[in-house]
Amino acid sequence: MKAISDGKDFKLGLFSANCSSGLAVTRIPERWSASWADNLRLAQLADEVGIDFLLPIARWIGYGGDTNFHESVLDPTSLAAALLARTDRITVFSTVHAAFNHPVVAAKALATVDQIGQGRAGINIVAGWNEPEYRAMGLDLPTDHDDRYALAQEWWDVIRRIWTTDGSFDHDGRFFQLQGVEGMPEPFDGPLPVLNAGSSGQGRGFAARNADFAFTIVGGPEDGADVVRTVTAAAEQDHGRSVGVFTLGHVVCRPTRAEAEDYLRYYADENADWAAVDNLMRLQGLHAQSFTPEMLETFRNRFAAGHGSCPLVGDPDDVADGIAALHEAGFAGMTVSFVDYAGELGYFAQEVIPRLEARGVRVPR
Repeated sequence: MKAISDGKDFKLGLFSANCSSGLAVTRIPERWSASWADNLRLAQLADEVGIDFLLPIARWIGYGGDTNFHESVLDPTSLAAALLARTDRITVFSTVHAAFNHPVVAAKALATVDQIGQGRAGINIVAGWNEPEYRAMGLDLPTDHDDRYALAQEWWDVIRRIWTTDGSFDHDGRFFQLQGVEGMPEPFDGPLPVLNAGSSGQGRGFAARNADFAFTIVGGPEDGADVVRTVTAAAEQDHGRSVGVFTLGHVVCRPTRAEAEDYLRYYADENADWAAVDNLMRLQGLHAQSFTPEMLETFRNRFAAGHGSCPLVGDPDDVADGIAALHEAGFAGMTVSFVDYAGELGYFAQEVIPRLEARGVRVPR
């Protein structure tokens, strides 16, 4: 069994470090660069301190504002191959848009990445939502949310068949008509673990049917517990399978709560890129269903601080309490982000992870 799927404890990953500014929509000059050098430094530190996985995202154009938030983004599949070649234990997911990547090409690329990592690659399947990115690709965003997931389902069915079929096959579907498909080499030790990010009904249904992990945004542990029950029950009742649920948070951890709150105010209030925040939220409201309308009305500060994710702000005990509460709500793991990933991860690993181990949330690596 792959380490990411062993179910032994609460998994921790790093999210969006391949994107300039990470998840912090801020104008501060020291915001995360997302350079190759910084990503390599971060990945090797994460591997050393016991972080379980990296989740880079796919982004094709920025969100405007003073910083053009997410202007510079390293390709997640190429990055996964490079990082897996330079690490020993950590899992690295590739985020792949079904609408922008032909399944035969994606199957080959991802199998190659998994061969490089000797079984440590994963895939995050994206059905698509960002209409300006579709325009940049010369495509129309399907107005029917169901159609986006229908395409993603057929796309994933083709890839799984490539990875599990000896010889060649034909495929005659709604979105793909393929003849004489072959797909060697296969992944290193079986199909890659699947993560699917979606908070809509269609997204959670897709995850229940296909994913090892559903990745979803929640307001906090209280509503998160209901989400976990809904997703896991749907997977079991409708498909006879077990699915773990991940969520995401942004961390500001300092020796005192006051120091953490001061830094949060500095980067996510006094120096927030509000034009980029508002554009990001507008696009989420128009074309995605990851956030409820109620979330979009009240989460403006959360978007500035961490793209709408759960805040984990305070001293090490505060941050450990927040993560433990998500564990108690039934989540199998979560991603975290930092303003300066490589600069802040060491303190998090030194102070927060031992507290999680002492509580039995994490098993020592």
